[in-house]
Amino acid sequence: MTRLETLRQFSLFDLVPDEQVQWLIDQSEEISLPGEHTILHAGDFVEYMMLLLEGRIRVDTGTSGSGEEILIYEPKSVLGVLPYSRIQTIRNRIITDKPSRILRLHRDKLRELAQTQYELTEALVHQMTTRVRDFTKLAQQTDKLASLGRLSAGLAHELNNPVSAVVRSVDTLSTHLRATPESFKTVMSLDLANDQVDCVQEVFFKKMDQQTAGETRPLTLLERTSLEDDLTDWLDDHAIDDSMDLAGPLVDYGFTVDDLDWLLEKIGDENLAGVTNWIVNNLVTEKLVSDISEASKRISTLIGSIKNYTHMDRGGGKEQVLLAEGIRSTITLLNHKIKSKHIDLSILIPDDLPVVCGWPGELNQVWTNLIDNAIDALPDGGKIEISSQPDRRSDGSEFVLTTITDNGTGIPEDIQDKIFEPFFTTKEIGKGTGLGLDIVKGIVDHHNGSIKLKSVPGHTAFSICLPTQ
Repeated sequence: MTRLETLRQFSLFDLVPDEQVQWLIDQSEEISLPGEHTILHAGDFVEYMMLLLEGRIRVDTGTSGSGEEILIYEPKSVLGVLPYSRIQTIRNRIITDKPSRILRLHRDKLRELAQTQYELTEALVHQMTTRVRDFTKLAQQTDKLASLGRLSAGLAHELNNPVSAVVRSVDTLSTHLRATPESFKTVMSLDLANDQVDCVQEVFFKKMDQQTAGETRPLTLLERTSLEDDLTDWLDDHAIDDSMDLAGPLVDYGFTVDDLDWLLEKIGDENLAGVTNWIVNNLVTEKLVSDISEASKRISTLIGSIKNYTHMDRGGGKEQVLLAEGIRSTITLLNHKIKSKHIDLSILIPDDLPVVCGWPGELNQVWTNLIDNAIDALPDGGKIEISSQPDRRSDGSEFVLTTITDNGTGIPEDIQDKIFEPFFTTKEIGKGTGLGLDIVKGIVDHHNGSIKLKSVPGHTAFSICLPTQ
């Protein structure tokens, strides 16, 4: 089969005259490559347009070894530089997946091609627009999956803490309750009048209510140690066994030596050990139940944030959106990254902020990209401030202005005009697709809003204006 016949099998050249296909053949060179041969490394300058005649080529994230597969080119595919393409370097590695034959045209010939081979140029430009559309779709999907991966890692970490707390508290509670029958015998042997029982209940529920209402002041380590020592000494002085084990729960709920003196006066020395053990047993049970309750509420909050973030249980149309709800849900899912870098986060959103009209899922994607970028740009201990406020334009239209500010190194002035362009990224190869801010701008435009950047060293602010109607 002649080369002309081979290229005629490319659907790309269906409407291209034979003489123009032959021109392409005459100006090109054919090469044969073994399998697993690196054609271009990430970052290499792209010199050729390549037509895959035979074999298979893959694009992956590898450098010197194997990498994650991104794309596969089968025979009759075109890759590399094309007429009017602005591509200069390749972001990923291009490697033969098996022995391959390639017809390649040097980029120096592209000007002559565009000037003399009209139908061929038209076919290749059409190929370029198709490539851009397909690659954009792939890159957007990759960007979404990468964002989901970052959120999932943080979510797994955030869920692990309360789940572990529940499991730990349940195990402890189970062990604790097994000792209840023995404690019950002690309680049944007490000789307490009704008014004495009322006194025990009074001090117990008083401490419980204070704890629930948050009236118990947190103690420093020194204060806690001192109080535990005082209670342990008091219990030892009154011949109560296991005084050190009893002192800890009593301190947790704000008991003092004065409280124990008052209790002793009401119930008598003969009932003190039994009553103290009963109080401590119930305090431990309440503490474990409280820990389980708090951990369960945390899990519920996280699940609520996921549902809000992903827009579950709602329709997919445009609706009234509470920005604070989406922003806080996004922060919950990114909280692990925020805490890992010890970032000081401030959220300044008034309760009476007007709602905006839009698509909640899309807007959550905006907050994710901007906040995640801010986190990545900050050193350990940096600051992020998120604020929203009503805004009114000169024509009377009402907007909500949301600003996300960080105190990182800033975005260099010479690239600020480029950051919203597709595929532009300042991150190193393999760390980003360059579509994050392009997606953000597209979503903001979709909402008839606007996004602006102001950045100097130590202060970078993205301002997003969204209409309320």
